[in-house]
Amino acid sequence: MRIRRMSRMITVLAMALTTALAGAVESGAEESGPPDRQLLFYNHAYGVLDRETADAVEHSAYLRDFANFEVRTTTGAGGVTWTGRYLMGRETYFELFGVGDLPGRDGTLGTAGMGVSTENAGDLATVIERLRELGVTEPLELLQTRDFGDGVPVPWFDAVLTTDQYDKFGMWAMEYRPEYFADPRSKTEPASHPGDVGRERYLPDDYRDHLMRDVTGIHVAVTARDAANTVPLLRAGGFVVQSVPGGGVVALRGGTTIWLDAVPLDEVGLRRVDMSLNRPVSYRHEERIGRSTLVVGPGSRAVWAFGDPA
Repeated sequence: MRIRRMSRMITVLAMALTTALAGAVESGAEESGPPDRQLLFYNHAYGVLDRETADAVEHSAYLRDFANFEVRTTTGAGGVTWTGRYLMGRETYFELFGVGDLPGRDGTLGTAGMGVSTENAGDLATVIERLRELGVTEPLELLQTRDFGDGVPVPWFDAVLTTDQYDKFGMWAMEYRPEYFADPRSKTEPASHPGDVGRERYLPDDYRDHLMRDVTGIHVAVTARDAANTVPLLRAGGFVVQSVPGGGVVALRGGTTIWLDAVPLDEVGLRRVDMSLNRPVSYRHEERIGRSTLVVGPGSRAVWAFGDPA
């Protein structure tokens, strides 16, 4: 969810997005030169949906079979709470909210956010250094905590943003805290190597019992200002950032393609989530969920497209 308060139906199929992406890259769009080592990776994204769709997601029997799915109320820093619908994979996940499920302006229709995280302890400090080199002289550094319901909060993750001024979308970089992994209430996995603060360690292994494996692409319509504010963070994290027609950007590298379209304020919102599957399927299944459509297969991928927030 968004840090700081804590943060047209797409009918093309996955191949169409891949083709469009290739066209944008081949058209000569400006590319940032990424550092040698990727420091940030897609962690999760969220979107605020219309109430009909949010309720349909919450009560969908199909989603409980398709993914490691749960509805959970979380208490963060300052006692702020939010109730989300979570679809969790091996390393990545996404959250879906209905109007009013987040406090204040963050709970309005079309609001969205995204976290990109480190895999190794200390990499967030390097990201902050790179942000300053890119002209973000005063990155916003924050600490998010989590209360598991017993009134005893634990440090959850450190975060950094390029700005606290946003229209309807914000991106933050994050690094999980060792105190969180050490707390038995977190139910996380042991470290696989020294300094392991990775996404796979954070998420449970229950994805193995379902079809959904991970998020491979995320497509959000945002304002031009919000898109521009994400670029330094993406570049500092090691993504290859390409400009696309209309003022948007696409970020490559790291296993998940991040596509941000620049649109007027009244057209913003989560548009699409691409997912890999744990195993290929021979069929094509289409599931209508409120004003959204989830298409699973054929093959080893699924595409969830969301309707206009208007």
